[in-house]
Amino acid sequence: MYPLTLSRFTLTTCLGVGLEPNRQAIVAGRSGLTRLRIDDADFETHIGEVSSLLEVRIPPSFSGWDCRNNRLAYTALQQDAFLDSVFQAAALYGRGRIGVFIGTSTSGIRETEEAFAHLDASGSLPPSFDYRKTHACFSVADFVRRLLKLEGPAFTVSTACSSSAKVFPAAARMISSGLIDAAVVGGVDTLCRTTLFGFRSLELTALSACKPFDVARSGISIGEAGAFVLLERPDRSHTGSDLALFGAGESSDAYHMSSPHPEGLGARIAIAAALESARLSPEDIDYVNLHGTGTRTNDSAEDIAVVKTIGGKTPCSSTKGSTGHTLGAAGAVEIILSALAIQEQIIPGGVTTEVTDPGLHCNFVRTPRPAGIRRVLSNSFGFGGSNCALIIGTATN
Repeated sequence: MYPLTLSRFTLTTCLGVGLEPNRQAIVAGRSGLTRLRIDDADFETHIGEVSSLLEVRIPPSFSGWDCRNNRLAYTALQQDAFLDSVFQAAALYGRGRIGVFIGTSTSGIRETEEAFAHLDASGSLPPSFDYRKTHACFSVADFVRRLLKLEGPAFTVSTACSSSAKVFPAAARMISSGLIDAAVVGGVDTLCRTTLFGFRSLELTALSACKPFDVARSGISIGEAGAFVLLERPDRSHTGSDLALFGAGESSDAYHMSSPHPEGLGARIAIAAALESARLSPEDIDYVNLHGTGTRTNDSAEDIAVVKTIGGKTPCSSTKGSTGHTLGAAGAVEIILSALAIQEQIIPGGVTTEVTDPGLHCNFVRTPRPAGIRRVLSNSFGFGGSNCALIIGTATN
């Protein structure tokens, strides 16, 4: 089933639109988080916002799908020659032989929030409001599939913060079974009041920029992002990419609806399964991109999981201090950031972390530094105990 080539990828976050600004920010150790004050609430926080989305115009033929989430998907797909690569793959395999699997957690819920505000003010929903094409979780996969003119199987994965990590093994299973020859996978999630107020109600949002693994960490900074990858078999890839997905591990420990197992049990199972599927040992991992949300319980549980499975010497960091926690998009975002780290041969820094918690034992890196990297483990852990660990690296020695 593995490896699968990451033939082409593209990324849009608060750090910038397209790969290059994201690459530059990771190398420079820059954060894209900014302060947000909500006028009708008694709290403030920091967010990772893609500020250009209000100006984005979806093609008129897709006007029914117009919402913030799909505008972000549309923006991301236009970058880094991604569309050209998908169209070339479609010409090679046939449109019906390429799947589309997208992760999201809130989808277009912001459109529904605005529709209900209209309902409160006027007594009726806006005539243009279309729940199926905007808010429904399948909206983004449906929109992407139609935009790319693909005819293969398509679905959305919505398992909270592991959503767009889990689309990678889902696509791998589809390719391995012979149902498809390639897949467009990724994640899209956008800012909305539901997540901001929801995480605040759980006392999980940080006042300042999040500080993963910091002794004074106090919560997450919510971000938004669109990330897409074209996956192909190594012998069929037409782009010459040397990056590959080597393995994946999944688990569902169902310990608690919103808290991780205190000993990181589900995370340990997922990491061990990823190593087994990649036929690698812990010593083969050169860098761990931590889930690293910046909450006290999550970082503590992940620290235990990583130390028990990978050891305490391998360099680790969380890139959420740069992008914010992009929720359902986080898995795909962080796989692409890990791919950029391999290309640049650099360990990304946990740039907002000031004093690493002495009670945690990972080798947490706060400042970007050069390093030889061939294999990266990227962790994504969601509410309800939905866990996924992915391993990517260079295909050649």
